[in-house]
Amino acid sequence: MLNFILHLWIPCLLLCMATLLLLGNARVLTEIQAGPLYRVAGSRLFISCNVSGFTNVDSRKEFEFRVTKPAKQMVLNIISTEDPTFGYAVYRNRGNDITLTHVTSNSVLFEIKSLQKDDEGEYDCVISCHLSKTDIAVIDDSLSVSSATSTSLRYNQGETLTLTCQASSNTIQHTHLSIAWHLRKEGDDDDTQLIISLDRDFTVRPGPEFQGRYQAGLIRLDKVGEATYRLTMDRLEPSDAGRIYCHAQEWIEDPDLSWYSLTQKTTEETTLLVPDKVSVVVRLSAQQTSLQEGQELLLTCNIDTQKLEEKFFSVAWLQAGVELARIGPTGVLSVRPEYNQREKQGELRTSRIGERDYRFILQPVSTEDQGAYACRVWPQQRGQQGLGKRRSKQFSTWVKFQKTSGLLVEMQNTVHVNEGDTLKLTCKVHGFKGQLSVSWQRNVAQKPAFTALIGLSQDGVMETAAVEVLNLVRATRPADDIFVLELDEITPDASGMYRCVVFEWNKCTTCHSYQPRKFCVPDSFVSVNLISRKSVVTVGDNVELMCRVKGPHLAITLSWSLQRGTSTLDNILTMYYDGAVSWSGKQQRYHLKVDNRPSERIYYLLINGASHREAGSYQCRVSVFQKNVHKKLSPSNLLMVVVQNPENDLILTPSPALTTNINSDFTIKCSVQSSRSGSSRYAVTWILQQQTQNVTVLTSDRDSIVTSTVDHSRRISMQQTKELQFELTVRDSQISDQGFYVCEVVEWLQDPRGEWYNLPSVSGTTQLTLIEPEGDKVQLNCELISGASSDSCFYKVTWFYSSLGSSAVPLLELDHTGLLRYPESKGLHGLQGRLRLSRPSRSVFGLEIERIHEGDSGTYHCRVEQYQVAREGQWEQKASADGGPIILSVKFTGRSIFGIFSYFSYSWPQARRHPSRLMMNLYLVFPVNLKNVLFIIFLRRAKTPERKPGQSLWTEHHQLKTKLSTDD
Repeated sequence: MLNFILHLWIPCLLLCMATLLLLGNARVLTEIQAGPLYRVAGSRLFISCNVSGFTNVDSRKEFEFRVTKPAKQMVLNIISTEDPTFGYAVYRNRGNDITLTHVTSNSVLFEIKSLQKDDEGEYDCVISCHLSKTDIAVIDDSLSVSSATSTSLRYNQGETLTLTCQASSNTIQHTHLSIAWHLRKEGDDDDTQLIISLDRDFTVRPGPEFQGRYQAGLIRLDKVGEATYRLTMDRLEPSDAGRIYCHAQEWIEDPDLSWYSLTQKTTEETTLLVPDKVSVVVRLSAQQTSLQEGQELLLTCNIDTQKLEEKFFSVAWLQAGVELARIGPTGVLSVRPEYNQREKQGELRTSRIGERDYRFILQPVSTEDQGAYACRVWPQQRGQQGLGKRRSKQFSTWVKFQKTSGLLVEMQNTVHVNEGDTLKLTCKVHGFKGQLSVSWQRNVAQKPAFTALIGLSQDGVMETAAVEVLNLVRATRPADDIFVLELDEITPDASGMYRCVVFEWNKCTTCHSYQPRKFCVPDSFVSVNLISRKSVVTVGDNVELMCRVKGPHLAITLSWSLQRGTSTLDNILTMYYDGAVSWSGKQQRYHLKVDNRPSERIYYLLINGASHREAGSYQCRVSVFQKNVHKKLSPSNLLMVVVQNPENDLILTPSPALTTNINSDFTIKCSVQSSRSGSSRYAVTWILQQQTQNVTVLTSDRDSIVTSTVDHSRRISMQQTKELQFELTVRDSQISDQGFYVCEVVEWLQDPRGEWYNLPSVSGTTQLTLIEPEGDKVQLNCELISGASSDSCFYKVTWFYSSLGSSAVPLLELDHTGLLRYPESKGLHGLQGRLRLSRPSRSVFGLEIERIHEGDSGTYHCRVEQYQVAREGQWEQKASADGGPIILSVKFTGRSIFGIFSYFSYSWPQARRHPSRLMMNLYLVFPVNLKNVLFIIFLRRAKTPERKPGQSLWTEHHQLKTKLSTDD
């Protein structure tokens, strides 16, 4: 488990270090809701997270959410705003149930739409390695709400209504309940009014429409027991009519002191009727409620109200809540579309037979007409502009019409068929006395009504209609009370609604039909479904795919296919109806097994030792050969098999920080531990990290072939020990070798097919510090041999340096005004930072090089320019000369100078101005603390005359060239 956590967090720590370098002194703060947060299973979970402290405030920040399970103590990735593949499969498979949405560029909202018990844990909101945590506890919904009140109540205006509601919760945490009574107006679900509520802080609040009555003491909400809440409404008004229900909510206080609604529930609605004293009273009466087929149903709707002569009404008749017909205030009749034909034939009639009475007639009636009837009335007042607006609709009581005798038709079959089967429907007739005939009819979704298929007359003669796509249709009567319809070799086109219509022939012709029976023929008589017990496996695991084939046991041909990525399906194998198997892929990868069962057959595709080549989407296809036709059926679903690498348990131990001397040899070690060390190979990369760049020093692939990418590779080597230790050795260290050495190791494994794959790399870092020699220095002196030395003369001294084969560049200059400058020159490798300029005497200008090393080797010379103040107060250059050059070669061993090989070349100064004369001498001065010094000084003169006896070697001079006049 520690390996898993290290593997997860080490990349984040490296990213965090880089982020901190970019942020400088900025203080990044990530804030999340404080926990623990208690939420109910099945409810929504919202967690807000925001970040502050970034310098780039307006840029979009990328957030990640992770969770630590309390039982497993492991960190799981959930979702990221940047990477859609960030989450583990268990969270990605939940699709839109888990979302992470930007509210602003610096804040997000994490949501789980349906919380599961397994979602409990510690949640981390992470951005750029800064995180904030909160705990989520998922509890059961224990809130219960009930009411023992009747579902329908009738009170007169002015009476008192009392309703009770029981609400309780068994939640262990400290929660509060809020109770509210609501009124929903009849016929308008959107018109819901709050009557009165008891808030979670135990405050009683009336709804806006009931504020005045509450203040008058006519409405109360009392708690009369541990879990009983009572609503009392005095002096009921007609406006109180509607559906009343009790609503309870359970609240919990979060650590930030805000209240959160855990769950909420409502009781059944209670319908309250409060008739207005001056409202319309509607009564419905029936001449007879028990009828036989063919008789007349007569309903009378009576209206009783004051000032009837001033009002008009719209009256509608309903059966089982469905409006059949309506007559308006002007006497115009409108009927339901299904009754248009009966209204035209005079079977359905309505009329007004008096000021108060409206009549509805249906004749002849049949079995389909039986049920409960009611009339509905809308009063309208006469105004100056004609009819006014409709008032609230009024209902009569329901009158139930039942058929007491006659035919009864019963469909006996439970219809379940497949393609190619025979459909058999049986119609049983009860209560007949005369001769019978039958008509079998069908209705499909695309057609508005039933159409006849086939029938039998009362004499037993078969009457065939348009059969359309049906193949063989037969109608038989095996018994006096049984009619049978048979359809052979049905196809999906035979799907639809079927009914039998029975006629009894006696004095009158009577038609009966049973409630239609619907059945659907599947598109294929064989259903194919592909499943697997485990679709996410590790390399080397076995996979078992099951192709379930349901339907009749026919000879089938089955094939297995595999789709990798977005490519087309590749056939693996085909198993024919006679048992023969044809392989398209490598047979050794897969095995077959068949399990025959009574209701289904299962065809197994077994993968022994899965590799990445077996990953992809699998599908099984079935085809049948029936009646000389080879038919391919709908394929199964695509089933994704994911083959993932094993967990990376590699542990890498780098060398501790190392400090050594420059020019010495050093070795950095990197040890590896793995549970699979016997079967693994390792690729190693050594990287040198410096402030300005990262350089790959050496790499070795899994076959231990080493490749160098640096010029000084001859000084660098690497070896691997038996103990899985990788050693990087650098000889004759230079200052450029200093920095952080990163050992990056990639473990390679072989899958069961012998193909290599790699696990994510792990790395370790060792810091190397090199110490340069202390106290070793060289001083170069530039001596003025001849020239003006009065106080009126001022000198400008410039020192130059050039490496082998390059032109000279200025190191530093001392101005004639005493100003010291370091010119910006390339190729000096930090030389200027170790230079000191001195003037031991009036005629000597010294250059001191501290902490010398091999990179200081090269050619040095100086240039002296003489200045005087002219009469106008301006500076005037009088003369100049170059001294040198000196070629300096430096070799080190350990912390001491192994040798300084130099030759001294004396160059006569080039006189360029007149009358002043300037001669210079350039020579080395070696400090006394140098060790093992070997000097070889070569003197070379350019255009040097023979030296006279007794003449000093250092006093020869040339006269400076005079300054040119205008005449010259």
